Amino acid sequence: MPDRHTRLIRLIAPSGYCLQQEAAHRGINRLQQAGHQVDNLDVVTRREQRFAGSDAQRLADINQLATLADLPDIVLAVRGGYGASRLLDKIDYIGLQRRLLNQPVALCGHSDFTAIQLALLAQTGLITFSGPMLAANFGAAQHSDFTQQHFWQALTAPQFALAWPTSAPDCSPRSGRVWGGNLTMICSLIGTPWLPVHQDGILVIEDINEHPYKIERMMLQLQQSGILARQQAIVAGSFSSAAIGEYDNGFDFTTVWQRLRESTGLPIVTDLRFGHEADTVTVPLGARGELQVEAGTARLSLSGHPILT
Repeated sequence: MPDRHTRLIRLIAPSGYCLQQEAAHRGINRLQQAGHQVDNLDVVTRREQRFAGSDAQRLADINQLATLADLPDIVLAVRGGYGASRLLDKIDYIGLQRRLLNQPVALCGHSDFTAIQLALLAQTGLITFSGPMLAANFGAAQHSDFTQQHFWQALTAPQFALAWPTSAPDCSPRSGRVWGGNLTMICSLIGTPWLPVHQDGILVIEDINEHPYKIERMMLQLQQSGILARQQAIVAGSFSSAAIGEYDNGFDFTTVWQRLRESTGLPIVTDLRFGHEADTVTVPLGARGELQVEAGTARLSLSGHPILT
C-alpha cells in the first residue's frame, strides 16, 4: 500500500452482518501486513438477525468515537447492507462534532454508510470519505492497486484531482461543495434532517443492482423536491449489476443522463470509477470541488478535507 506510515484503523459495523468473513479477515491481514494497527475486531463476527449486532451495539460503534481517549487515524466500515438508517436519530452529533471536527481522522465507507456520512455532514459539518470498505475492497480476492492508490491519496493529500475519460459533453468550470454517495441512501433521506442542503453543490452519485428506470425515478425525486436546482453539476459514478432487457427497447443509462441534462440544464458528467466496483476512487464528502470537462476528459479537483498527519 502506498502509505508508509503506521496508521491506527478502528473498525465499525453500523449496518449489515458481514457474510464475507473470509474477505474481512483477508482485509485485516493485508492492513496488518502493511504495518497498520487494526482494532475493534469483534465487530466483524458480531451478529443479530441480518445486522452486525443489535441497534445499541451498532450505534455504540459510532457514538464511542466521541469519547475515545486516543483517536484512530482511520475509522473503517466493515461493509454496507442495511441498518444505518435505524441509528440516525440516536447518534450523538454534538459529541462527535466536539471530538472530531477539524481533527486528522478519516471516516471511510460507502453504500449504506452513506446515510451516516450525510447525517454527519448535515448535523456537524464533518467531512468523511466515500470510498473502500474492509470486506469488499481491502479484502477483495483480487487486490486493486487503483483503489488503494486513490484511497491513500485522498486521505493524505490536502489537494488532489481526479481525471477520467468521459462521454459527457464539455462543460465550463463549475465549483461547489462536493457531496453525495449512494443514490438510494440519498433519496431515503429526503425530507429528514439528515440530508445536507448545499447551495451550489457538486453531487456525486453511484448505486448497485438498480435498473436505469429506478435511477431515473430517484433522480426525478431529487429534481422534483428542488434539490437538483441547487446543484452546479452532477457526477455519475458506476451503476453496476443493472440488468437491461429486451423490453427496455434501448432505454439505458445514456438515455437517463441525456434526459436529465435536458430537463435540468445541469452538466451530468459520467464514467467516474466510483462505487460498488473493484476499482473505485475515494471522494471526500463535504470538500471543496472544481469540475470541468474538456475534449472528453473530466477533471474534479478537491480540497479542504481533513488529512492524516
